[in-house]
Amino acid sequence: MNLDQYFKGIIDSDEKAIVICDLNHIIVYMNPAAVKNYEKRGGAALVGKSVLDCHNSRSQDIIKNNVSKMREDKSVNKIFEFHKTRNGANEDVYCVAIRDEKGELIGYYEKFEDKNLYTE
Repeated sequence: MNLDQYFKGIIDSDEKAIVICDLNHIIVYMNPAAVKNYEKRGGAALVGKSVLDCHNSRSQDIIKNNVSKMREDKSVNKIFEFHKTRNGANEDVYCVAIRDEKGELIGYYEKFEDKNLYTE
C-alpha cells in the first residue's frame, strides 16, 4: 500500500468537511463529509469549480487574503477565519496551507475544529 492511500484514508475518515483547493481556488477534492455537507449546493459536482463561487464577497476577500499571506510567508500555515455557531455548530474555522516538500504553497483547505466538549 502506498502512502497516498493512507493520506486519503485520513482525510476520508474525518467527520468534518474537508474541501481541498488549488491556488486558483478550484476545488480538487472533497471528502465524504464535505460531499454530504454541501449536497444542497451540488455535492461532488462542486469538484472542478471555484470555491469562491460558494462564498459571498466578504468571505472571498478573506480566503484570497489568507492564501496571499500563506504564499508570502512559509511560516504561516494555519489562519483563523471565524467562529461558527449557527445550526447548533460550535466550531472555529481555519484556512490551512498545503505545501510541497520544498515548503512551497500548492493549495489549501478549510479546517473545522469542534469546540463542544466530548464526554463518555
